Amino acid sequence: MNYVLWALVGMASYTMVAPLMKIALTDVPSDVAVLLSNLILVVVAGGLVVVSGTNVSGFLTHSKSPYVYAAGLFLAVGIIAYYRALSLGPVSVVVPVFAMFIVTSSAVGVVLLDETLTLRRGVGIALAIVAVYLTATG
Repeated sequence: MNYVLWALVGMASYTMVAPLMKIALTDVPSDVAVLLSNLILVVVAGGLVVVSGTNVSGFLTHSKSPYVYAAGLFLAVGIIAYYRALSLGPVSVVVPVFAMFIVTSSAVGVVLLDETLTLRRGVGIALAIVAVYLTATG
């Protein structure tokens, strides 16, 4: 399966996270929800590693591992903040604001990773900003 199909599977699956979590967060504290939902993630990812036969220990000290560790810390902060925001506000506002990571990640890719910013991508990013503004303020 190519990267676009994987991205579509991820998008379709992640679509259900906020609505389901919002329902849960009416009674479950956001910190507990983070722990339980991410425990499932760890178990599933561990199963994938076992099934694929990948030797994890060889990557613990790999030269690129510090990037994985830093990404993990940013992911932890992001998900904890996202769940807390969902517990306090409406999905229809929290999700678009959170989804601005698409714009900021794209900008980081262009600035730090020398990815090409075409006119089409620039317009797409601008439209994403407008969409988030309209959704979050309406």
